[in-house]
Amino acid sequence: MPGAGVGIVSNPGPSGQHSLRLNPSHAAAVAKFLRDDAELALDFLSNVTGVDWPDKEIAEKVKVSKAVDGVEQTVEETRKRVEPGCLEVVYHLFSVARKHGPVILRMRTVNRTDQVELPSLTSIWRSAEFQEREVFDLYGVVFTGHPDLRRLLMWDEFTDHPMRRDYVEPDDFEYEPTAHDAVAARAAAHQEPREGKVAGQ
Repeated sequence: MPGAGVGIVSNPGPSGQHSLRLNPSHAAAVAKFLRDDAELALDFLSNVTGVDWPDKEIAEKVKVSKAVDGVEQTVEETRKRVEPGCLEVVYHLFSVARKHGPVILRMRTVNRTDQVELPSLTSIWRSAEFQEREVFDLYGVVFTGHPDLRRLLMWDEFTDHPMRRDYVEPDDFEYEPTAHDAVAARAAAHQEPREGKVAGQ
């Protein structure tokens, strides 16, 4: 598909399952082709998952001209730069009709903050509907064109995304609707001590 911007992401691991990174603006067209092409016939979307890639500090060695003891010399300096992070969504496709797969698709957001939109593939594979909702809930990816994008696992009032790498658990879990065991103990520790009792007794 000319202009689709499909790139190959190699996997050096034991599985050797390489994947295709899609340009989000062409993702729906590529997905439709993969589903409808008679030889590929990728008619089954088995899994959708998210990946959080935080900002990464990269140290690079560069050669610069510098005056050392009054003499111009080329010296090597280490410079640091920050590579912005992003959120990634990964789709695993199989062909039930042709009995092959998986073909793995990837899409990345622009960043992790205010540009986290990716196109929904629910119109191509209906099984993406709940799984994209899960990625939205846990990672914060906003799937444009999704028919019913709302939280799936966390309650409606929850405002964070627990699968992000920089997620910090709150100390006070008393708002948790179904607190259990250690969670309940942590919440109880934040309760006001009863009259006549000393905290910790």
